[in-house]
Amino acid sequence: MEHQTKLNELQRIASALESDAESRAAGLQTAAVHAENFLKALPDRPVYVAPGDRNEALNAFALSEEPGELDDAMEILDKYVEGVGHNLGSGRFFAYIPSGGLYEAALADYLAAVSNRYAGVGYAAPGATRMEESLLRWLSDVVGYPKTSEGDLTSGGSMAALSAIVAAREAFQIRSRDVEKAVVYLTSQTHHTFSKALHITGLGECVMRYVSVDDGHRMRADALSEQIESDLQDGLKPWFVAASAGTTDLGAVDPLNDIADVAESFKLWFHVDAAYGGAFALCDEGKKRLSGLERSDSLILDPHKGFFLPCGTGVVLVRDGKKLFDAYHARGSYMQDMAHDTERSPCDLSPELTRPFRALRFWLPFKKLGTRPFVAALEEKLLLADYFYQQIVRIPGVEVGPPPDLSIVTFRYVPQNGAVDEFNRRLVDAIRDDGRVFLTSTTMSGKFVIRMAVLNYRSHLADIDMALQVINEKISEINGS
Repeated sequence: MEHQTKLNELQRIASALESDAESRAAGLQTAAVHAENFLKALPDRPVYVAPGDRNEALNAFALSEEPGELDDAMEILDKYVEGVGHNLGSGRFFAYIPSGGLYEAALADYLAAVSNRYAGVGYAAPGATRMEESLLRWLSDVVGYPKTSEGDLTSGGSMAALSAIVAAREAFQIRSRDVEKAVVYLTSQTHHTFSKALHITGLGECVMRYVSVDDGHRMRADALSEQIESDLQDGLKPWFVAASAGTTDLGAVDPLNDIADVAESFKLWFHVDAAYGGAFALCDEGKKRLSGLERSDSLILDPHKGFFLPCGTGVVLVRDGKKLFDAYHARGSYMQDMAHDTERSPCDLSPELTRPFRALRFWLPFKKLGTRPFVAALEEKLLLADYFYQQIVRIPGVEVGPPPDLSIVTFRYVPQNGAVDEFNRRLVDAIRDDGRVFLTSTTMSGKFVIRMAVLNYRSHLADIDMALQVINEKISEINGS
């Protein structure tokens, strides 16, 4: 009887977790109003706001045994989350690699969380895994991969790169005894997460060859070939080439066809980091600029960049899908009931077993809107970057980097007197503090430069003109100070 009484009491308390229709409707309405207010205010919000007091925010986030009001939670969200830091959804966010966050994808995330499909195993969620399979097939067609390819929807480019490296490692049977002689080829522009992934996969002690680049910071295929020849003569084991289809610093696209020729000649695994640039293959002009992408053995891309989805969406594609399967397929005894399952299971192609229903956030925007507006938006970004490049040089004293391969432009102001780097540090800080647009800096060939990265679907010609105006104003202000 005492046991039953305890169970009844626990059930009574825990029943708060089971919301009824009325509370669900009220909660959805509160969240919808909050989201709508955020979106309405978005065009006028500063693109960057300093974080404010840390302890005040932590106190606001503190949890309690007692229930609270959803309206109070929305106020905390507005003040301490949405009201500070980068306003990533703004059309005037030109820093790092912008991410759009389509509203249709937010609706999809809501529906995916409500249904809570276990999307790692086909037997458990055949609809969810079939949707993912269909999306990956479509993406393979977009980049020009054959029907033999396979892939995985990941949490981002870092996990996608990790998966590609594991597939290559297993395909080449690189074991711990081989690592010190195994050679990886990259450039100074290769994304830092690639080296991180090598470290995680036990390949951090591979011989790293940083191949020289041309004036546009693109890998030189002739230098790659010469380095591989030299390494072979020294008794080393070349096995992996990492090229870029849109570097983060500059948006540079390596000569993919030339590198593919070299990799095929020496029988190396040819990987392309297209996390930023891969989406441009959807439009005709982008596909031309990415020629050779289809010849890679693996590639990664981030739909939360060029397909404008919310953060947390990456893709790895492997030309020979069996190599991805062989790298990851595993089963536990508790899964014996699915021994005869014929469905494709993402867990066989990924380090993840439990995973969210990621495909819905990708599928729903494209299903509702069609591919045409995505194609138009991507072509627009290429043209906007070209426009910015042509206009920024009209500001006296501005020095530009190479013409954009995709949608990133670098520049710096060279003052008549004083240190150039220090002036540009002040300039990028002044632009940030102004709040109307947000740009960041990087270092290229030892020079401090400012980056303009155009990728948000909300970024249009008026936003580029605003950036040019702010840059011009801040240069004048610093010169006059």
